[in-house]
Amino acid sequence: MTVEVPDTPELRAFYERLPDYRLAPLWTVLSNLITPVPRSRSQSAHWSYEKVRPLIMEAGDLITARQAERRVLILENPGMPGESRITETLYAGLQLILPGEIAPAHRHTQSALRFIVEGSGAYTAVDGEKTMMEEGDFVITPSWTWHDHGNESDAPMVWLDGLDIPLVGMLDASFFEKYPDEVFPEVRPVGDALARYGSGLLPIGYESHVPTSPVFNYPFVRTREALERMKVANEWDACHGLKSKYVNPVTGDYAMPTMATHMQLLPKGFETCGYRSTDSTVFSVAEGHGRSQVGDTTIDWQKRDTFVVPSWTEVRHFPAEDSYLFSFSDRPVQEKLGLFRELREAK
Repeated sequence: MTVEVPDTPELRAFYERLPDYRLAPLWTVLSNLITPVPRSRSQSAHWSYEKVRPLIMEAGDLITARQAERRVLILENPGMPGESRITETLYAGLQLILPGEIAPAHRHTQSALRFIVEGSGAYTAVDGEKTMMEEGDFVITPSWTWHDHGNESDAPMVWLDGLDIPLVGMLDASFFEKYPDEVFPEVRPVGDALARYGSGLLPIGYESHVPTSPVFNYPFVRTREALERMKVANEWDACHGLKSKYVNPVTGDYAMPTMATHMQLLPKGFETCGYRSTDSTVFSVAEGHGRSQVGDTTIDWQKRDTFVVPSWTEVRHFPAEDSYLFSFSDRPVQEKLGLFRELREAK
């Protein structure tokens, strides 16, 4: 039952006095503060890699990786222009490293992921360990770790950056520090973390004191092989096809504490049932092409494209060929706070 608030001279005069005391009446704004369903400013959006790639390469002609600190074109959600957000809580951008370049070492409290979109042979170094990157790899830069990037190949390298910048900003917990030198000293051999923690083995006596996975590169060749083997069982989720989350091998939890990352396989001709959830989700197409119905918007996507599904917006996928979709969202935070909800359309 809705009760109409009276509009009287006495009440208006009361309202006018409240700001002097740094007060405001809740009953005038309650319906906007606590809504019946999520009312996100995020909008469905699509970035065609074919269209944005020339701009990324043009940026490479105009500014160096060293000058820019990080040469990135931000993917701005049209519902929040100028705010460097792809969703309410997440940031995304496309980063370019040209042959021979180094993006200098720094660290920050924000956690970062890299999903490799184009190229082969560049690296990310995390606290002194390099990992070589290939298309489709998912790479983690944990919070407050020294990291630099370099391209030792003869071709450009582009990846999708995903960070929890807006979330950390809301919590007023942002810190940043530059390393005195361009690169952090190499202290471990290439591939050590994956061999040590990502092979179904853990060193005797190992105890983790951070919530992020000790594996910081999940190669696409391994992920793809796993999903290809699983699809033989022909067990498909009506809303997701075949979808798996990247996990921390120590805890079994999400690989990152603030961002959930998934890879899903949608076979040719498979039409998913409607699905909605409270976590706004960013998708990057690793392989294939097709379309997705996001609310009232139809998105035609192909390899290397990015698109976003806002909170509590129904999505359906229609792959035209076997397709792999990488995705990330703030689901771990929502789950730990007891806020996550989903709604699956019945078959």
